[in-house]
Amino acid sequence: MDAFIFFVFAALALVSALGVVFMRNPVHAALMLVVTLVSVAVFFLQNDAPLLAAVQIIVYAGAIVVLFLFVIMLLGVDRADSLHDPVRFQRPTALALGAILLAQLLFLGGHTWATGAAQSNDTQMLHGGASVGNNIERVARVLFTDFLWPFELTAALLVLAVVGSVVLARRSGEKFEVTPEPELASPVSDELMP
Repeated sequence: MDAFIFFVFAALALVSALGVVFMRNPVHAALMLVVTLVSVAVFFLQNDAPLLAAVQIIVYAGAIVVLFLFVIMLLGVDRADSLHDPVRFQRPTALALGAILLAQLLFLGGHTWATGAAQSNDTQMLHGGASVGNNIERVARVLFTDFLWPFELTAALLVLAVVGSVVLARRSGEKFEVTPEPELASPVSDELMP
């Protein structure tokens, strides 16, 4: 039964991930992203990681995708997409950076270059050999001690993204209308007019 659930959700995750890339409507792409994230949460449940499954659904499928939809709706989806690059060499640069990122994930995965933290084989013992309870306590202790600075930077980055999207939406929604100048009073008085 576990194999059947895995293959069903693996196919669903692959199809919805391709839908994220190939959908032309950004709202539909965001909804496909929700399906992908929920499928990954099922994989976490199959690997006996209920905390990661809950975080996957609450944080990613809930908050992050809602943030994406908020920005999409704020900026408007009724405008036609342009295939013209506003910045020269934007696509080749993006492809090169994506290839570098893929190489880092494949060849440097599992090393300490991303976080700077030393890896430990024993996850039960943290901070000088002190045992720290269940899974939630271990995650909370590491998140709010070793990784507090990146956690706070991520929160600030999300707030800045929302503020930036509001500013961009207001600028794009402004209409510059030319108002006619008020007419000047006629130098000839009304008494002289027949």
